[in-house]
Amino acid sequence: MSNENVSSRTSIFGLVWSFTELLSKQGISFLIQIFLARLLLPEHFGLIGMITIFIAFSTSLVQSGLDQALIREKELGQRDYSTVFFFNLSVSIVIYVIIFFTSPFIAEFYNEPVIVEVLRVLMLVVIINAVSVIQRVMLVRKIDFKTQTKISIIASFTSGVVAIVLALCGSGVWSLVAQQVTMQFITMTLLLVYNRWIPSWVFDVVLFKRYFNFGYKLLLSSLINVVRQNIYQVIIGKLYPVAQLGYYTNALKLRDVSSKSLSQALQRVSYPLLSKSKDDNDKLSLNYIRLIRSTAFIHFPLITILAAISPILIPLLLGEQWEPSVQYFQLLCIVGLFYPIQSLNLNILKVIGRTDIFLLLSIIKTVILFLSLGMAITLRTEIEGLIVVAILNSCFALLIHISVTSKQITYKISDQLYHLIKLFISVIVVFIVMNVLRIQIDINEFMLMFLLMFIGSIVYIGISLVINRWELKSTLRLIRDIRK
Repeated sequence: MSNENVSSRTSIFGLVWSFTELLSKQGISFLIQIFLARLLLPEHFGLIGMITIFIAFSTSLVQSGLDQALIREKELGQRDYSTVFFFNLSVSIVIYVIIFFTSPFIAEFYNEPVIVEVLRVLMLVVIINAVSVIQRVMLVRKIDFKTQTKISIIASFTSGVVAIVLALCGSGVWSLVAQQVTMQFITMTLLLVYNRWIPSWVFDVVLFKRYFNFGYKLLLSSLINVVRQNIYQVIIGKLYPVAQLGYYTNALKLRDVSSKSLSQALQRVSYPLLSKSKDDNDKLSLNYIRLIRSTAFIHFPLITILAAISPILIPLLLGEQWEPSVQYFQLLCIVGLFYPIQSLNLNILKVIGRTDIFLLLSIIKTVILFLSLGMAITLRTEIEGLIVVAILNSCFALLIHISVTSKQITYKISDQLYHLIKLFISVIVVFIVMNVLRIQIDINEFMLMFLLMFIGSIVYIGISLVINRWELKSTLRLIRDIRK
């Protein structure tokens, strides 16, 4: 079998296992969330939403882009891994100490005293994650997402059971805290068991400078992205009742089951694979085009169908008290529609080493977001208005990404937009058809939901036979390769 065929099959199985891991993790977490949503109050989820930005920001600081620097290297040794490991661990401890002593000020900002202890305990996950970074890098380099899938399923399920038991005992927000800490601890333990890597007592300053010179721009970009992605929880937590943040947080988690799972899977698999063809622009462009068009073909209808059935799905699963989440969820689905496409665009920049452009894009998008959010807050818009701002910024970000990557590879802006617009029109038709039928058909809600999903899928396939044939054939080939 040729090296190209081996690489192709490796990419397919890598994507399948990576998506399976993330979908399993998100799926199990969501199933657990269903139980917790019926046992806890929206305020409990809102409290966690308030401090999510601190966990995400700290995690990015710990990794410092060095994990990505290691992944793109062709050969690595014990000194490389150990140097990055001790840097990650040291930074995580420093961050924990800082947050420990500043947590009272954070609680005062939100006017929620309970945040002090919650944040101090939850920040332990940052140190735990620091121990796991190298373990994950080694598995990603081997494109071994099967092992990560097993670990994620075990950790997600076990931590979920712990959270449910604590919720039944009346532990409130602490059941959510325990879920996060337990999941990360089990993940770290299993990664150590499966990978069996132990650091050496060495720190190579020369190697560190080399990796940091590549990674610091990714770090700055990552920190900016964390602020951009989590600023909504901060604003909603500060300006609106904590219950409203709870509704928003759960709507976001439901959206991420599909949107973030696919985009994260693509980032993790496409980056090491595209890196192998970084010196061959034609091959790099061809692989990128296939990924973009096939990803959009799968992701667009998936998230559209979820948005269309959400008026039935959310109250049915979470309970009637979560009905305010429906509109948030539908708007957030539009925001997340282009996430996987943006992820692939950004991976191209990392692959070809243009981390300077990567950083510049992050700065531009963040400045525009903050200006538009400032205007929305000044006009005293509701939460829905804030999400509309996110939609506009997501579309703007897509246009910027496409225009930049088209200059790096052989895929014109007009061609990219043409292929995406065709798929976008297709899912708009699907959404309209499903909503009309949902209003007109009067049967059991459970049966109606599955009927709508079936009809939506048939309509999408029918449209694709006319205007999206290439994407349909490419996806069918992918399915055949997976079955083999």
